[in-house]
Amino acid sequence: MNTARTVAEVRAAVRAARAAGKTVGFVPTMGAFHAGHLSLMRRARERSGFVVVSLFVNPAQFNDPSDLAAYPRDERADAAMAGAEGVDLLFAPEAAELYAPGHATTVIVRGLSDVLEGAARGAAHFHGVTTIVAKLFNVVQPDVAFFGQKDAQQALIVRRMARDLDFPLAIEVRPTVREADGLAMSSRNVRLTGHDRRRALALRAGLTAAERAIAAGERDGARIAEAAAATMRERGVAPEYFALVSADTLEPVDPLAGRILVAVAAPVGPVRLIDNVIVDLTA
Repeated sequence: MNTARTVAEVRAAVRAARAAGKTVGFVPTMGAFHAGHLSLMRRARERSGFVVVSLFVNPAQFNDPSDLAAYPRDERADAAMAGAEGVDLLFAPEAAELYAPGHATTVIVRGLSDVLEGAARGAAHFHGVTTIVAKLFNVVQPDVAFFGQKDAQQALIVRRMARDLDFPLAIEVRPTVREADGLAMSSRNVRLTGHDRRRALALRAGLTAAERAIAAGERDGARIAEAAAATMRERGVAPEYFALVSADTLEPVDPLAGRILVAVAAPVGPVRLIDNVIVDLTA
């Protein structure tokens, strides 16, 4: 596996791969790899002849400077894991390579960026996400890009951006990878210890409570959300939000019908966690 630091190096490597008749798969990441990241790399390896993984902690999508400073970073370990998964190129630029002095362009997906995480963290969070992903798509020019379902809103926003801006690529969203006890894999999980790690399971418990209520026939989203939040509070975690919305538009659905995204965010000790499930009521 090779490591590139510049846009020019990535473009040269991709040109060579295409000249050899290879398709290009791309996994954008902020590093601190875990099993969820590795599952995306394996899928990219299955579908592509040349796999590019970006490793860039994007400052534009952090609304809390302390969260940015605390975000785990270990490029050497990440490179070893990516190489073991058969990644061909790791793109690990410095911030100045992607945000040159005077950078003044932002990509905004209206509507989808304003709710859930956008409301909680500020719409600028997703403006930072879409701007960097658009830039990376332009640099790598992949045939297919891979994202995780844990960041369901992000994946939906990136799909809309790619459609609206006519990026010539496919986007594949892969299932959330979980720890053995059900906690969704996240780079931030390494900051959870002891009691906080056990409390973190409240998010999954809340989602499970919502799924069970829906399976039992409840269709009032507000009642389901309140019961699920109560389940979480019993475990010592107060949700920042617990929402049941359309999985395709993120708009409220009352009564519940179609594909429903059940999404939760909550602070647990030193970190803020998110999780979700999709319940399909189309049948």
